Amino acid sequence: MELTVYLAGQIHDNWRDQVAEKAKEKKLPLHFVAPQTNHDLSDRIGEDILGKQPNSIYRDDAASSVNNLRTQVLMQKSDVVIALFGEKYKQWNTAMDASTAITMGKPTILVRPESLIHPLKELSNKANVTVETVDQALEVLAYIFE
Repeated sequence: MELTVYLAGQIHDNWRDQVAEKAKEKKLPLHFVAPQTNHDLSDRIGEDILGKQPNSIYRDDAASSVNNLRTQVLMQKSDVVIALFGEKYKQWNTAMDASTAITMGKPTILVRPESLIHPLKELSNKANVTVETVDQALEVLAYIFE
């Protein structure tokens, strides 16, 4: 059995590559999907497909429509979602993806540092499991195969 894992969270560093490498080291049968991590492509995809938009509001709206469709398709095909909340970046997209996963009934693992316990308490309460590190999230997934 192989699980497809949607990795929700900020796109400004290579945390997803680190998760995939650690999963490979543990020989976990996991396949990973994620939001578009090419930030420039994500921002311009609406105009790439629909053409030049009249202003930045319409540009963002066109891009978000395409990105939301992509996220919905990949998340629906996923078996489990890991949503990483870090301290460095604003986490609006992560919160939206985690909420969507929970609403879709997807098993959801929240990864958040201790400093975010209070602001994420309701979301954490709705997730299946909340941990503080991606290593702990992988241990949760490894337990599925025990």
